Amino acid sequence: MIDIDTGVPATARRAWLGLLALILPVLLVSMDMSVLYLAMPTLTEHLDPDATQELWILDIYGFLLAGLLVTMGNLGDRIGRRNILLTGAAIFGVASALAAFSPTAGVLIAARALMGVGGATLLPSSLSLISSLFPDARRRAMAIGIWTAFFAGGSAVGPLIGGMLLHQFWWGSVFLINVPVVLVLLVLGAFVLPEHRAGTRGPLDLLSVAMSIAGILPVIYAIKHAATEGIDVVTVLIGLVGLGILVAFVRRQRHLAEPLLDLSLFRRGLFPVAIGSATVGMMSLAGASYLTSTYLQLVAGRDVLSAALLGIPAAAVVFVVSMGGGRVGRWIGTRAAFVFALGAAAVGNLLLFGLGVDGGIGWYLAGTIVAGIGYGIMFTLVSEVAVSAVPPERAGSAVGISETSFELGNGLGLSLLGSLAALVFRSGGSFASTLGQTLGQDGGDGAIVRAARESFVNGMHVAIIVGAALLALMAVAAGFVGRRSSGAAGADRSTDDAPDPVVRCADRGGGG
Repeated sequence: MIDIDTGVPATARRAWLGLLALILPVLLVSMDMSVLYLAMPTLTEHLDPDATQELWILDIYGFLLAGLLVTMGNLGDRIGRRNILLTGAAIFGVASALAAFSPTAGVLIAARALMGVGGATLLPSSLSLISSLFPDARRRAMAIGIWTAFFAGGSAVGPLIGGMLLHQFWWGSVFLINVPVVLVLLVLGAFVLPEHRAGTRGPLDLLSVAMSIAGILPVIYAIKHAATEGIDVVTVLIGLVGLGILVAFVRRQRHLAEPLLDLSLFRRGLFPVAIGSATVGMMSLAGASYLTSTYLQLVAGRDVLSAALLGIPAAAVVFVVSMGGGRVGRWIGTRAAFVFALGAAAVGNLLLFGLGVDGGIGWYLAGTIVAGIGYGIMFTLVSEVAVSAVPPERAGSAVGISETSFELGNGLGLSLLGSLAALVFRSGGSFASTLGQTLGQDGGDGAIVRAARESFVNGMHVAIIVGAALLALMAVAAGFVGRRSSGAAGADRSTDDAPDPVVRCADRGGGG
């Protein structure tokens, strides 16, 4: 990327080398959101988790990320973004090694939780440091496009890398691969990344930190328990407690001079559209990726490597399209670009309805490619809107909110859509709690095997349709909110409520 013979200033060369260092944590965090999709059948054979443990193995990582990203983004603004980035990377590496050698499902869940704590420091710090590395608007937009491409591409390529590792090594290798990457980040980051802190920010409100986590986790637990075990009084009470804490948390933020969650951001231009799109987009992507990965192995009969290779076209599309997502926003307008991206993702998900017990790989390829176009554009727009929404000294907190929406969407996709598919699956007959367990117990009975596979496909179809419907609804909302924000901005420019932050950023010198 950098040619020392071109005469590029040393500071510019260091900036691009710094971007290379920032891409490493992006790959780690995004890959670990999806790397387990293909590994779950193999992991289930060795650790024998029950259905609830399977879901916790998959989504405890995303839920802790979602609960801590805003906190870590604010903390990085105060104590230094490079400091918290490197500290979190070290925690992430240690937790990855622990996960790789976990003897039981419980230990693996705990290790994944610790990975979530470390990972929560990486995304907001890495994206907000781009503002320090690239003060020039044109190069900053280009760097954000590259960063987002690796974030989106890493999530898409996670199953591919996981499949290749599982083809050659044991299941723990999907975690152990993180360790050498962390070591490179620690060494490289210490030399090429600048330190940045906002010295004027007040102390972090620890009560808000506790309330945000204490509100999110009970709500998620109640949703998961209701989907897997049914609704009972205890589940409802736990959910209401969580909602009550979240309401109190939001009310507290309104009265703090230095809130953990800056609610004024949701009145700025397309910021609320970006947050909603990230949440719904990741929800549909995570749910569909997990279910189709299981489908390819346990229904279509593909081995791990073959299933992973089928994901290459979609991964390539997501990566390439993410690089140009900002330009799409400049050409047709950010609001229209959000509507187009959400619509394309919805259409791609609906194409997956062609998957059946007796075939449908062509539908899988078509659906994931079309959806990949939408996801690639969408995720780039979200990152650019978040970075351009606030001054550089507050970038960490704004990015923390946007990345929280990604992680929360990922966790909700696995828990809600995954649990919905499981509920439909179990209602189709007297099966074990999962398709993998059913095939292991009754694999010799052809009638039961076919019935179980048909029931799984039915559950997958229901979950995918729900995900597509949410994308379509968000597309409609994006069109409405975008027009309303444009009118508000025209009435009062003093609020800095510009209608198209991405276009505004691109017009200053590039589209990323």
